[in-house]
Amino acid sequence: MQRILILGGGVGGTLTANLLVKKLRARIDRGEVGLSVVDLTGQHVYQPGFMYIAMGGERAANLQRPERSLLDKRVTLVIGEVARIDVDHQVVTLTDGRPLGYDQLVLATGSRIVPETIEHFDTEAQHFYTAEAAARLRVALDRFAGGRIVIGIAGMPYKCPPAPLEVAFLIEAELRQRDLRDRTTIDYCSPIGRAFTIESVSEMATPILAEKGIELHTFFNVEAIDAERKVVQSLEGEELPYDLLILVPPHKGQQFLMDSGLAPAPGGWLPTDRATLQVGGRPNVYALGDATDLPLSKAGSTAHFEAPVVTERIVAAIEGRGVDHKHGDYLGKVMCFFEVGDGKGTLLQFDYNHPPRPPKPNQIWHLGKIVFNKTYWHTVPKGRV
Repeated sequence: MQRILILGGGVGGTLTANLLVKKLRARIDRGEVGLSVVDLTGQHVYQPGFMYIAMGGERAANLQRPERSLLDKRVTLVIGEVARIDVDHQVVTLTDGRPLGYDQLVLATGSRIVPETIEHFDTEAQHFYTAEAAARLRVALDRFAGGRIVIGIAGMPYKCPPAPLEVAFLIEAELRQRDLRDRTTIDYCSPIGRAFTIESVSEMATPILAEKGIELHTFFNVEAIDAERKVVQSLEGEELPYDLLILVPPHKGQQFLMDSGLAPAPGGWLPTDRATLQVGGRPNVYALGDATDLPLSKAGSTAHFEAPVVTERIVAAIEGRGVDHKHGDYLGKVMCFFEVGDGKGTLLQFDYNHPPRPPKPNQIWHLGKIVFNKTYWHTVPKGRV
């Protein structure tokens, strides 16, 4: 039996598993191929919805479903925490001691937030990268009656790069609706020399920041939070006082990947081939989604387009044929919606060789994102789009 083991039950892992079943159903039914997904909790969470919890338009209960309900019945779901990967012997060991052998390994292990690496983050800063944190931010916004809001990024890379800008735009719109805008200043802090990492998106977003009266601070890399003075400090020496501080927390890859020698410290991102998605030159180990070191958005939409590539390469190996490069080479395709507030949005669509050319924000793209969020459970994880 050929054993395929997928670590992670998020977008990338779930979609890859279901696509593999579609391609290998007969072999699986004959017992020639075994397919397993390892997930820490057994619950699939739609993380892009967290932002909407913070903005008061979503509930955490709507963003979670049992992983088992999304996987084809032919996929074995293993609930457990990974302790180590032995690539020489092709064994994954769980923290409870269970060994899981593999012939093909897919690392869809995502990223983790580490706010504790910045002193006072947990007591002074709000964020929206977990459902619980997003709910706390909603409470803070409800209590806010005017003052200075600082929104920034406390480490790169991070999940969903447009999200902090989107939150800035959405909060600004909400404050106008609540008649608080004239009592509030909003500062947006970017760690690089422009509002967004991709120049064409920055060119779209910067005039919107100006139009909404949000002050842009470039080269503001968060170094420390002075809780007593209510000031956030940058590596570059700038200080900004705040009444409400909203920061993207620092992110890292999974610790067990570093412990296993697969991902270098301190970041823990997997060295991934940009076309084949193979890890460290190993022909039977693949990575996708947030776990990679690729110069792309850490977002579910990235994993969405990477999953078919991993599927084609694993199927080709099992069938003993060459890779169909039309389907087995990743070209860096990413697509995501971008909220700008006031019921408007735009679309970011790009790849390695073609930067995004966002259309003028309008209601259609905003509605497109809402529809996508609502239909996600029935489409993406099950491989229907």
